[in-house]
Amino acid sequence: MRHNKKFNHLGRTHSHRAAMLSNMATSLIMHKRIFTTLAKAKALRGYVEPMITRAKKDDTQARRIVFADLQNKYAIQELFGVVMNKVGDRPGGYTRIIKTGFRQGDGAAMCFIELVDFNENMLKDKVKAAPKTRRSRRGGAKKAEASPAEEA
Repeated sequence: MRHNKKFNHLGRTHSHRAAMLSNMATSLIMHKRIFTTLAKAKALRGYVEPMITRAKKDDTQARRIVFADLQNKYAIQELFGVVMNKVGDRPGGYTRIIKTGFRQGDGAAMCFIELVDFNENMLKDKVKAAPKTRRSRRGGAKKAEASPAEEA
């Protein structure tokens, strides 16, 4: 029976899954975006978001707990430095999953998982277009624009 087994095992043993998620979390923190399958991305989101929340409290114990999972001091420096400066005030939801389609070989759903505040394309303020005016049959807008030119 599978009572209370709610997370995806990803077809791996516990040690293999822990090592894979640790490596993926390190890559996500270092590169800010990785390309993987949808199932792995969803598993990674549940693994890395509590780490980022723990990193908000920047003390020795938090660093030790996160280091026990990641085992990479450069990823720890990046997490507690660069990442915390951007997402420190966010109450949660530090990652975004963007579906990209299906893999050619086996049809697995593929996606990007990224840290939310590091995507430059999503952060840009969209330039507001000029408000559209209604056009009439009489061409009232053309006359208004042409009148200053006729006076000169």
